[in-house]
Amino acid sequence: MPKALVIGAGVAGPAAALFLGRAGWDVEVFEADSAPDPYEGLFLNVATNGLAILEQLGLRERLVSDAHRASRMVLRSGTGRVLGSVPNGPAGDPQRGSVVVRRGWLHAVLREGAAAAGVPLRSGARLVSIDQTATSMRATFADGRAAEGDILIGADGIGSPTRRWIDPSAPEPRYSGLVGTGGCARVPGLEPTRDAQHFIFGARSFFGYLVRDDGRVYWFANMTAPQPERGSLQRITGAEWLARLRDLHSDDSFPVPQILENAHGEIGAYPIFDLAGVRSWSRGRAVAIGDAVHATSPSSGQGASLALEDAITLAMCLRDLPDHASAFAEYQRVRRPRAEAVVRYARAIDSRKRVTKSRLGIAIRDWMMPRFLRSAADDTRNDWLYNHEIAWDQPVPSRRP
Repeated sequence: MPKALVIGAGVAGPAAALFLGRAGWDVEVFEADSAPDPYEGLFLNVATNGLAILEQLGLRERLVSDAHRASRMVLRSGTGRVLGSVPNGPAGDPQRGSVVVRRGWLHAVLREGAAAAGVPLRSGARLVSIDQTATSMRATFADGRAAEGDILIGADGIGSPTRRWIDPSAPEPRYSGLVGTGGCARVPGLEPTRDAQHFIFGARSFFGYLVRDDGRVYWFANMTAPQPERGSLQRITGAEWLARLRDLHSDDSFPVPQILENAHGEIGAYPIFDLAGVRSWSRGRAVAIGDAVHATSPSSGQGASLALEDAITLAMCLRDLPDHASAFAEYQRVRRPRAEAVVRYARAIDSRKRVTKSRLGIAIRDWMMPRFLRSAADDTRNDWLYNHEIAWDQPVPSRRP
């Protein structure tokens, strides 16, 4: 039985391990963190296409048991005016809409699924070196552990050591001009936002929130800022972030100031980067997937779903093609155009979030946007994001008649 070493236990890693197990591989997953991070980016969108892959893993119902269904996105100005509503899923098909979940919950569901399938997960294993022979791969970790397998799969995120080993000349992640932050709150009297998530073009910062049926509020803010120095955001306390956000959103309408006033628990902040243009996704017996080779900003709502698409596609290629070299080549051929199209799509959204407009520019946007969005509910131009289908029981594209 061939063996795969998977580096990273976020989204792509455990999903790839599960699909490879079905294809007859022995898989071992290694995770740098010694324990799950309770913050972990707070919450994210799992789109229609990602849910379809979780369905094939038998994990969809488990995930949505603690999800907020959000089939539409309501856009508002900082004054509270509704600018329009756009589908968060295929146009005209709200039953196939996307969901919002805590990132940690998505990780937990995938790790539980991997554990139930007998996939070992080794925590506290930070990769420090990769060595290749003609017949195997060897991974060495900071604590002195080492492992060998037939192939190595880097699912180790946007800062991927695997990507740098595969392609030392690969481009570095690109800063979006935005710093993301978020947390939870409870606001007395604030009604649940069933089947929706709300986004506000604030006067000085972009804000998003949803209210679950039990009254819990998930919120985030995207602040326009120069690229921060590495590690500098971690030196800012949660209280300092809240003070800054309350000032940035003090002129915005209900319920933004009220959400920030009632925020509780941990507040994290992170610079938002993306990644595109990596030419080599594999080298010899090593291959990278997910954010390790294409990272989209959260604005696309597709980061987790793209990682799931990578996982199933790579496993299908290794299942159907005669050797790892042809499998890796087909995987990149199939995945790269779509992944980079999503990165471009997110960059266009990020440009609208950055607060650089004058008062006149804001007024023009708020006047024009409702006109552009009048027919958004039936606009199918973004259906390519959600209707991308990958079926495990079908051969890879190069094997289809």
